[in-house]
Amino acid sequence: MSITNTPVTAPPGSWYVVSALVENKPGVLFRVTNLFRARNFNIESITVGSTEQQDLSRMTITTNSDEKTLDQLVKQLRKLIDVVEVKVLDTDKTVYRELALIKMKAVDATTRSEIINYSTIFRGNILDIGKESITVEITGTPDKIDAFKSLVEHYGIAQLARTGVSALPRGVET
Repeated sequence: MSITNTPVTAPPGSWYVVSALVENKPGVLFRVTNLFRARNFNIESITVGSTEQQDLSRMTITTNSDEKTLDQLVKQLRKLIDVVEVKVLDTDKTVYRELALIKMKAVDATTRSEIINYSTIFRGNILDIGKESITVEITGTPDKIDAFKSLVEHYGIAQLARTGVSALPRGVET
């Protein structure tokens, strides 16, 4: 039986969300990322933050992989001494979000107005408006952020920062 909740028919190179509870101490992030590096495995995004337990942190790692490779990585992660728990989350039963800050060129009132309208449609927040730029905060799924970025990139994206995915299972699952 596979450790993931995804169907066996998942195409090669599928997108996966791995959630790991780790001890909150120095060097853990390095050991986890080094495991991926040593196996020549790319991390699409990684977020790390505190949890409801002061001594633990949650790592959320997104990656494109085939299921066999993912199973091997999860097994290797579980062997690391500072890793308490590892789960591959079923994206259909998971709440996941990412935050992006996008600074765009906006040298005239028309451009500013258009960007503000797009931001409103995407439920974004205008964080800063300067004489020649506007900064928008977008929160949502990676697909939503990609869609907004594609819509506004013709204005000229001056800077972009994305947090990576944070995720939790839906419902009562712990």
